[in-house]
Amino acid sequence: MSSALRKVIKRRTHKERSQPSERSKFGLLEKHKDYKQRATNYHAKQDAIQNLQQKADERNPDEFYFAMEKSRTRGGVHKSSHGQPNKYTHAQLVSMKTQDIGHVRQQSQAEAKKLDHLQSRLHMLGAPAERRHHVFMDNAASARSFDPAQYFETDESLLERTYNRPRLSQLEAADLAPTSEDAPQAAELAEKRRASVYQQLLDRQQRHQQLATLAADMTMQKELMAGGGVRKLKAKGNSDAKPVYKWKRERKR
Repeated sequence: MSSALRKVIKRRTHKERSQPSERSKFGLLEKHKDYKQRATNYHAKQDAIQNLQQKADERNPDEFYFAMEKSRTRGGVHKSSHGQPNKYTHAQLVSMKTQDIGHVRQQSQAEAKKLDHLQSRLHMLGAPAERRHHVFMDNAASARSFDPAQYFETDESLLERTYNRPRLSQLEAADLAPTSEDAPQAAELAEKRRASVYQQLLDRQQRHQQLATLAADMTMQKELMAGGGVRKLKAKGNSDAKPVYKWKRERKR
C-alpha cells in the first residue's frame, strides 16, 4: 500500500458538534456563525432605538408643521393619511399597464385611419389629379375659335365642374342661373371649408403624434417595471429627447 493511500485511510472526518440527544428538546445547537448573526441583529436594533431616543431628547417642543393639523394617532402609533400601501400586486400592475398600452394603441390606430381619410380629401396631400374633358377639333382654326360654354351649353361659372353640370335650358327652366354676385360668396365659403379641413388635419396629426409618444412612454415604463439590470444612460429628458436606458445583456437559450 502506497504512502498516499495510507494517509487517506488514516484521515478523520471532522464535523461540528451536534446537539446531544438528551438536549434535543431545546432544538439545534447554536454554532458560532449563528451567534454572530443573532448578535449583529440585536446590536443593530439597539443602535436604532438609541438613535430614536436621542432624537426624542433633542426635539424642539416648539417646532410646528402644517401637516400636524391633519395627523392622527391610534393607540399611540402615528397614522398618516398619505402613502397608503398599494392594494395591487406587482403582477397585477404590469397586467393593467399592458391593458392601458393596448387601449392607447387602439386610439392611435383609429386616429391614423381618420388622418388617412382627411388626406385623401385634400388635393395638396395626395388626392387624385383633376379630371379633364378632351374635345377633338377638325383643324387649328376651329380649336382657336372653340367656346367651351357654347359647346357644353352651360354657364361659364359651371365649366370647372366634372359632374352635375346642368345645361342652359335646365337652368332657365328651374331659374337657377348663377349670377356674378354669388360667385365671390361661393368662393369665400369654399375657402373657409378648405381652411377648416386643413385645421382639422393638423389637429389629427398632433393627436396621433401625442398618442404614439404616450404609447412609447408606457411601453418603456412597463419594461422598467420588469427590471433585469437596467441603467440610465441619459439622466434627463424632455419633450424632444427622452431618457435612454440600457439593459444588461442576457444569453438567449
